[in-house]
Amino acid sequence: METKVKENKLGTEAIVPLLLKLSIPSIIGMVIQALYNVVDSIYIGRLSTEALSALSLAFPIQMVLISIAVGTGVGTSSLISRLLGEKKEHRANNAAEHVILITFIYGILVGLVGFFYSDIIFRIFTSDPVLIDLGVEYTRIILVGSLALFFPIVANNILRGEGNTLMPMLTMLIGAIINIVLDPFLIFGIGIFPKLGVAGAAYATVFARIISGIFIALILFSDKNQIKLKLEEFEFDFEILKGIYQVGLPAMVMQLLASFMIAVVNIIVGGYNATAIAVVGIYFRLQSFVFMPVFGLNQGYMPIIGYNYGHNKPDRMKKTMKYGFLIALIFTTAGFVIFQIFPEQLIRLFNKDQKLIEIGVIALKRISLAFPIIGPAIIGSSTFQALGKGLPSLILSFLRQMILLLPIMYLLGIFFGLDVLWFAFPIAEFIGLILLAFWLSKTLKDVFTTMKKRKLN
Repeated sequence: METKVKENKLGTEAIVPLLLKLSIPSIIGMVIQALYNVVDSIYIGRLSTEALSALSLAFPIQMVLISIAVGTGVGTSSLISRLLGEKKEHRANNAAEHVILITFIYGILVGLVGFFYSDIIFRIFTSDPVLIDLGVEYTRIILVGSLALFFPIVANNILRGEGNTLMPMLTMLIGAIINIVLDPFLIFGIGIFPKLGVAGAAYATVFARIISGIFIALILFSDKNQIKLKLEEFEFDFEILKGIYQVGLPAMVMQLLASFMIAVVNIIVGGYNATAIAVVGIYFRLQSFVFMPVFGLNQGYMPIIGYNYGHNKPDRMKKTMKYGFLIALIFTTAGFVIFQIFPEQLIRLFNKDQKLIEIGVIALKRISLAFPIIGPAIIGSSTFQALGKGLPSLILSFLRQMILLLPIMYLLGIFFGLDVLWFAFPIAEFIGLILLAFWLSKTLKDVFTTMKKRKLN
């Protein structure tokens, strides 16, 4: 009976309460995760602006790891929700078993790369010996402990695929709280703890992720979920991998594009002022407070869309999309207001260096002009993924970040200087939203026509 309730709620409960019930735990978890990112940087900023810049340069490397985990996780969540909608529970279980195996393979490979090649990797981003020393110290620990990042993210997405967002929220909450509490002790050497500086931040991160990974593993392998993991019954099926990465690979590449984009932005702004690199790092951590709630909303939005697509219920899909776009717009517009009114206060959280504040205030006010349209754009991209169509999201992300943002930023910098190049963000996002609106409208028209024919037959 319990399985039936879990199976049917995505297709039967009222949309708004269901969307909120599924999303709020993820939103809380994402906000806590964003809080960890900001607090981590605040502590590092207290060490020096050089340490803050080194952490900013390491950020794209961390995003590569996140791209692997999130891409695999999004593909898994999308596939599992669609399989459950089609009443193929055994196949959904097998998909979850596949992704657990993949996660361990990723963790071992990245750990080996990090142990032997961290120095070579970090030198791609800077030739400054101080930044290299600080960055390598931090990056090597993060890469060697990458399995501790991969497993919780992927395991959370397995549960989200069946509509369980509470346990993933608790997992993120546990990891973030442990990380925030440990950071000052290991960074500054409080009490019996040694003063480890940037390495302390990395150790705190890995340890916190290990604890959250143990927690979610206990939940995942219990018998209280609709997904039943029995690794001894694992059967390799290439079609399952294809199903995961049909959505997951484009999502992964999208994240990798974001990593590449941030690395190039660091290079562009670093050509004008080294302090601007720290500003970029501060911005990307602060903006997570604005966008993470939307990504949390996605965790409730995607299973509803995917399930009802598989169950041939277009009316529920349309209603979910309507409220998804509206809630996302509210989130990011609120972020726009905060960034416009309190930019200096936000920068001062990290460091009170006057040059940092001058550059940072201008950057935050100009970049945040894009915020109101980014929320709906994120939901639009997720709609493609929920339908099992990851390629459009990938193409649009590539156009926005590679074809539009970076060249516009470079040219604005050449002709008008550092203060003006920040306008590249809202310009690129506006053009990207127009392209997304046209493509998504056409895709949905085709999808709903197909669903109508399926219903008639």
